[in-house]
Amino acid sequence: MTPVPAAGQCPVSASPPGALTDPGLFQADGAHEVWRRLRRHTPVSRQEAADGTGYWSVVRHADACRVLRDHDTFTSERGTLLNLLGKGDPAGGRQMAVTDPPRHGRLRAPLQQALSVKEVAHDREAVRGAVTRLLDPLADGGVFDFAAAMAALPTAVIGTMMALPEEDWPRLTRLTHACIAADDPEYQLAAGPQATLVAAHRELFAYFQDTVTQRRRSPGDDLIGVLLAMELDGRPLSPGEIVSNCYSLLLGATVTTAQPPNAAMAELAGTAALDDWAAHPEALSSGVEEALRWSSPTQHFMRHTTREVEIGGALIPAGEAVVVWLGSANRDESVFADPDTFDIRRRPNKHIAFGAGAHYCVGHTVARATLRALFAELLGRFTGFELAGPPRRMRSNIIAGFTRLPLTAKPR
Repeated sequence: MTPVPAAGQCPVSASPPGALTDPGLFQADGAHEVWRRLRRHTPVSRQEAADGTGYWSVVRHADACRVLRDHDTFTSERGTLLNLLGKGDPAGGRQMAVTDPPRHGRLRAPLQQALSVKEVAHDREAVRGAVTRLLDPLADGGVFDFAAAMAALPTAVIGTMMALPEEDWPRLTRLTHACIAADDPEYQLAAGPQATLVAAHRELFAYFQDTVTQRRRSPGDDLIGVLLAMELDGRPLSPGEIVSNCYSLLLGATVTTAQPPNAAMAELAGTAALDDWAAHPEALSSGVEEALRWSSPTQHFMRHTTREVEIGGALIPAGEAVVVWLGSANRDESVFADPDTFDIRRRPNKHIAFGAGAHYCVGHTVARATLRALFAELLGRFTGFELAGPPRRMRSNIIAGFTRLPLTAKPR
């Protein structure tokens, strides 16, 4: 029997232990065994949430790519994360992440230009400075919480690109993590995960409403300025559309940037692999791509079928939720040789950590540039990495992450 969630409790959070909706499964690092079994036996399967709502689970690489690329059959506009299962997304059609083409492309184009390689190069020194400051305490020789430093990194980068005051960055870091890991005791309010999520959303949206109101008086050339200058269907973006997309940019940066370094260090600290990587700078980019594949920081994306469709041998009716598990697709044995080995020289590496199709992460250029700067600084300045205690994984079915990662290292 499926348990009934307690009053005020999120049905997804209340899933039975071992279910893919159970945040505890991911905190215990148990999802890969479940995914491995599903890839082998039932690659597309019907799953139930605690409140009786259900979804179709997709775990193989080819099927995942098909779902993510076919926006005509699999819409984003009813919500892209399991915490919206059965509820719908009020930002559908207004926020880039939950808007289908062709409207999606019209929202995306100006932001993609602002986040291009050429534009990102202007902020290279700011990124390098943020990385250096965050890693400086590692040189002291004591125990260094690498996960705490990495949590602050994406906010520093996107905060610079959005011209957000530096004194606000710690607060924004805390709030974004409450949005993606509302079940984790590190971020959860006493009233429970749903109350945590609602409170974090309310505070973030209020913050950006105030920021956008102030910026209208003197728009700059930062990302918020880009949104203020945008037109869609012959009109400026509404205040709600601007605020919603500010939230999406901040959250997306937090998701894609913080966790690949954590996953890499949790796996490689105490081995010869990090010194090997440091000795071969030509492997910097391929190693970063492997960190992205290995961590697959976004656990899943959800879509809804617009018509009956057959995929992976299963016939899915119209109107059904379909969840693509990126972490599973990125360990698919039919695509990746020896997928459970972290290989800094892996080529080709067809990971989908940034998604696929029209919704491929708009900030991937920034994320890759930040990760290359981070690993170049980390491996260039330090050696002798050792875990100084057990890492603590994040309790979340949205993000594959760490909340604690104690390390020691020696300066080179």
